[in-house]
Amino acid sequence: MRAPTFFAFRSDLASRAAALSFTSNFMLMILKIVVGITAGSVAVLSDGVDSAQDSIASIFAFISIRLAAAPADEEHPYGHGKAEAVAAAGQALLIAGGGGYIVYQAVQRLIDRDVEIDTTPGLIALGVTAVVNVAVVWYVSRAARSTGSVALKADARHLWTNVAQAGGVLLALTLVAATGYTIFDPIMALLLAAYILWTASQVFTTALAEIMDMRLPPDEERLVTACIDEYREHGVRGYHHVRTRKAGRQRYIDFHLLVDPEETIEQAHTVCDVLERAIQRALPGAVVHIHLEPDDGRYRGPEHAGDQVGRQSNRD
Repeated sequence: MRAPTFFAFRSDLASRAAALSFTSNFMLMILKIVVGITAGSVAVLSDGVDSAQDSIASIFAFISIRLAAAPADEEHPYGHGKAEAVAAAGQALLIAGGGGYIVYQAVQRLIDRDVEIDTTPGLIALGVTAVVNVAVVWYVSRAARSTGSVALKADARHLWTNVAQAGGVLLALTLVAATGYTIFDPIMALLLAAYILWTASQVFTTALAEIMDMRLPPDEERLVTACIDEYREHGVRGYHHVRTRKAGRQRYIDFHLLVDPEETIEQAHTVCDVLERAIQRALPGAVVHIHLEPDDGRYRGPEHAGDQVGRQSNRD
């Protein structure tokens, strides 16, 4: 009964974080677009357009988290965890599109400099934006760490771009107000666009690694092998072909376990059950598949543990 409780808790926490992210992005989007149009600031308007994309991205995150939490079924025997990675890739494309739009608007403003900017509404709007975004990104980042959700991690990284944008636009509007030179507005927009495009590449790379069944991080794999090593005095002779991957918040681990050939099937199976629970304590919610083999002297220890191919076998 532990696994359903574990995932129910994380699914609920992840859903709340995604919902909060969407609500804040939507409200700030309206504020910044209205202020950007009325004040004549391309930087504020571009920030508002990016918030519109944030709202769409948050919808992607929310839907993907709900899909990923769905149990395995006949057509998806390994679950729906990769829905989060697909959503993260979609977010990356949205972020890149927003960066391209900001570049276009900023270049147009550099060409046509005869535009007045009312800085006061923009400064107020961006001040509110910065405070709200810092609070939201703190909550979403904590939820991402607690749940291991790749979609929430992408959303948190996206939200950090909002914080950077708000600070940058505040600086640009302050310079415009202090000097009277409106060129600071499109220049700041171009700098923000470069940062947004870089963020898009980072989010897409992370999502692609999960879609391609990349192995778990070295520190998590070391936890697995450490658990196996603890049971060498209980009939475990060694192991090999350790393979790991991640789909959403779900980790998959499988390996071949060498046992004393004199042990009965029941004894070896008991060792597997105990070892599986130990690994799940170290990596909560992990799905562990163990292939039992009698020790024939071919393999001698963890030097074969890194034999990774990124796929999962069934437990025998």
